[in-house]
Amino acid sequence: MHDDRSITEHRLRRVLRERVKPAVHSHPVPLTVERWDAPGEPVPVAEGLAAAYGPCAVGDPWGPAWGTTWFKVTGTVPADWAGRTVEAVLDLGFDRMMPGFQCEGLVHRADGVEVKALNPYNDWVRVTDRAEGGERVEWYVEAASNPVLVDHAATYEGDRQTSGDQPLYRLARMDLTVFEGEVWELVQDLEVLHDLMTQLDVEDARRYAILRAVDAALDAVDLGDVPGTAAAARARLAGVLASPAHASAHRISAVGHAHIDSAWLWPLRETVRKVSRTASNMVHLMDGHPEFVFAMSQAQQLDWIKTHRPELFERIKKKIADGQFVPVGGMWVESDTNMVGGEAMARQFLYGKKFLLDEFGIETHNVWLPDSFGYTAAMPQIVKLAGAKWFLTQKISWSQVNKFPHHTFWWEGIDGTRVFTHFPPVDTYNSDLGGAQLAHAARNYREKGRGSRSLVPFGWGDGGGGPTREHLARAARQRDLEGSPRIEIERPDAFFEKAHAEYEDAPVWAGELYLELHRGTYTSQARTKQGNRRSESLLREAELWAATAAVRVAGYAYPYEGLERIWKTVLLHQFHDILPGSSIAWVHREARETYRAVREELEAITLAAQTALAGEGAVELVFNCAPHTRHGVAAGGADHPAAAGEPVTVEERHGGGYVLANGRLLVEVDGRGLIVSAYDLEADRESVAPGTAANLLQIHPDFPNMWDAWDIDAFYRNNVTDLVALDAMEVSGSGPRSATVRVTRSFGNSKAVQSVTLRAGAKTVDIVTDVEWHETEKFLKAAFPLDVKAERTASETQFGHVYRATHTNTSWEAAKFEICAHRWIHAEEPGWGVALLNDSTYGHDVTRDVRADGGQTTTVRLSLLRAPRYPDPETDQGSHSLRFSLAPGAGIGDAVRQGHWLNLPERTLTGAGPVAPLVTVDNDAVVVEAVKLAEDRGGDVIVRLYESRGGRARATLGAGFALTGAVESDLLERPLPGDAVAAPSPDGRVALSLRPFQIVTVRLRRA
Repeated sequence: MHDDRSITEHRLRRVLRERVKPAVHSHPVPLTVERWDAPGEPVPVAEGLAAAYGPCAVGDPWGPAWGTTWFKVTGTVPADWAGRTVEAVLDLGFDRMMPGFQCEGLVHRADGVEVKALNPYNDWVRVTDRAEGGERVEWYVEAASNPVLVDHAATYEGDRQTSGDQPLYRLARMDLTVFEGEVWELVQDLEVLHDLMTQLDVEDARRYAILRAVDAALDAVDLGDVPGTAAAARARLAGVLASPAHASAHRISAVGHAHIDSAWLWPLRETVRKVSRTASNMVHLMDGHPEFVFAMSQAQQLDWIKTHRPELFERIKKKIADGQFVPVGGMWVESDTNMVGGEAMARQFLYGKKFLLDEFGIETHNVWLPDSFGYTAAMPQIVKLAGAKWFLTQKISWSQVNKFPHHTFWWEGIDGTRVFTHFPPVDTYNSDLGGAQLAHAARNYREKGRGSRSLVPFGWGDGGGGPTREHLARAARQRDLEGSPRIEIERPDAFFEKAHAEYEDAPVWAGELYLELHRGTYTSQARTKQGNRRSESLLREAELWAATAAVRVAGYAYPYEGLERIWKTVLLHQFHDILPGSSIAWVHREARETYRAVREELEAITLAAQTALAGEGAVELVFNCAPHTRHGVAAGGADHPAAAGEPVTVEERHGGGYVLANGRLLVEVDGRGLIVSAYDLEADRESVAPGTAANLLQIHPDFPNMWDAWDIDAFYRNNVTDLVALDAMEVSGSGPRSATVRVTRSFGNSKAVQSVTLRAGAKTVDIVTDVEWHETEKFLKAAFPLDVKAERTASETQFGHVYRATHTNTSWEAAKFEICAHRWIHAEEPGWGVALLNDSTYGHDVTRDVRADGGQTTTVRLSLLRAPRYPDPETDQGSHSLRFSLAPGAGIGDAVRQGHWLNLPERTLTGAGPVAPLVTVDNDAVVVEAVKLAEDRGGDVIVRLYESRGGRARATLGAGFALTGAVESDLLERPLPGDAVAAPSPDGRVALSLRPFQIVTVRLRRA
């Protein structure tokens, strides 16, 4: 037989594109269109409906960046359409190749009720299933003219304060039409068969069976009367569509999904509208498709709908009760997991799951994080303590270097907890259920021979409108189709139950899920990261002192509502495009303003509680919020501090510079203003590698291959400039309690002032770096070359630490050329180590080198500032103040202690006398992470603590108030079965036994 395959395939594509698809909506009749351009920010629906509309026509330009235009569309169904299905096609000027990331609309009835959203692949609205003729149409479209910002070019359109005022779109179509149902079905048949056919091997007989059927169907189509011949064409395809899948075909659980970034290339206020548009589409689609299941993952987004669209929220609640609309994930937002603090991660689940329980009575069992930029090794334990047992992500498929070896596996965290985990092999969380993606999922699946199923999230995200009726048509046709994986639309939990039962002995991956991409997110937008860290610390303080005052001081009311509201604000800003610094300028401008307001409110709560606790008097009291005794003041208590220790001395250094000493450390700052010695006098050991200098600022070019704010590529290291030129150096603030060497440098268009301080009694060198940063596409680091032979470093993560190799033996280690640490990173050889502490820096890198003398230099660098141009062209421009400390001779326990001290400064008030801690722990290895009152407002005290050094620990938790009981609880403060917590003794002491890195939440019941 002659080979006419390519001719038939080309014929199919052209006929489908130019004749069949356009025939779905026939007999167009223009609607009457009027418009009203809302001034400024979006207005309530009632105001939009009541506005004074003016004339408008198809083809008119509309919408400056971030504007809102209301369109009023009216018309009458022609009398001769009686018995026909009628739809309106409302095209705002969509780019069909880009669902999401552009203009969007939401259609309302005249009474304000939402009908459905308008998107590039969803621009129709059903008028009637069976027209009588003469029906009146009146709709109001709230249209958002969001600018297109996906081309990775530097632009000032990312903030309303700097965007242009020229119209971005032209109204393309506003018609009433007859919906030709049989033609639409023919389109779905042909598209599914085309996609399947082109994925089959050229020699596969099934491919040719489909080809011949398609050829026959096209012969049956009269191009001049597609609606009249569509049924005949479909009849010629029925046979190939009815052929069942192979018994061994891969099984796909398809879950409707619309990944909506809570902020990214749009501000938070626009996300509020995006989720309402998408949710309205979903309940509309569910009305006609009872088999459809849609998963929504962020409690914050549901809360926005509840607040801003209460009538839509009620429709969602009904669909949830029916089992079609499925809340998943259990977190407040799909947060970053690298930089979020331990307690904040616990609160993501506490407030996320609590919302779903309170509003819908739903206990979620899965964690749904498809798009975060890597996953902390602390996550499995947190997931389990939140009452979940399954974890889903997809982002690791983006890794640049190493292909992850599993799609279904057990993920083991730092404490040994395991969670059943799935990575969808379809490698997208916005699947279109097309043949290419499904074939890729089946081919790519790594568990062949052991497992047989995977999950596919389908639907257009980020304002694309979610799943469509076309997606459901594809799923129905491929439910049992030869050559295709079997598809079943079902709830995520149904997939996990089946996968777990099938593959209970899945392989184990231990440790973090490091994304070999987007490493720049540890550093971009330093003020956002600083705001997050300080908010987390301030929340710890406010809760501790408020709980202590509520228990101790008559008449003091614990600020439940205020703390919960602030927590939710902070949790929202931990979303995986806000905290990582990968959103537009508008988002980060608002974040800075929000963090400022959060700080002021939390400072006020803390001051009020401390004032109530201190009472009236003239005694100087230092409040210590840190989890370890400091300057003689107990953790969680207030007292007069102990003497600071041996005074600090300052001498001029031979050859220039200064020598600072306090009996524990001797620090030499040379004539360049660099630390050339940080000598541990107690251990008789130098920490700075010979011939090197620490606290060395270095600058690199920073122009990654694609994702500016997200990425740093390894080649940035090929060029480095050491910032050693000195403007000025002086000793300031010299005295018995501390001494500071102040160093000023200029470079490029920027200036850095570093204050190097040694304090009496301290074992740390404290450094404050004030930078006036005006560079572009540059990367600023602070280097500390250490005389330590470290095969690995420890980096603090949530509720513990993670070890990473310093060598690059394999591609897996080499790919970790930039890593994340929380308050500290620690390098050690047996018996002695050094910690580098920080108050708001997350990005670090570690390299090693063997010197000529045989020693090893382990260089630890903090990543201080970047200057990417996209999506915010002014990223990090301006003033910054960054604090970090070098701690020679520190062990892991010292790093934990000093890291908390740096991040939780003391506060001084005058009062009547000492304040005893509300709770105490007698083992320094056991860290109290949070002290608060219970969420149910019954007055119980919640204490969350963890083993911090990676070993077993026994400790006694003491309560400074009368107890009736103590129980171990989960993160939602519900009792857990377990033996970590013993019954309290008569004097209110609770014995604890913790495994390495174990998190324990104790609910102390007050008498």
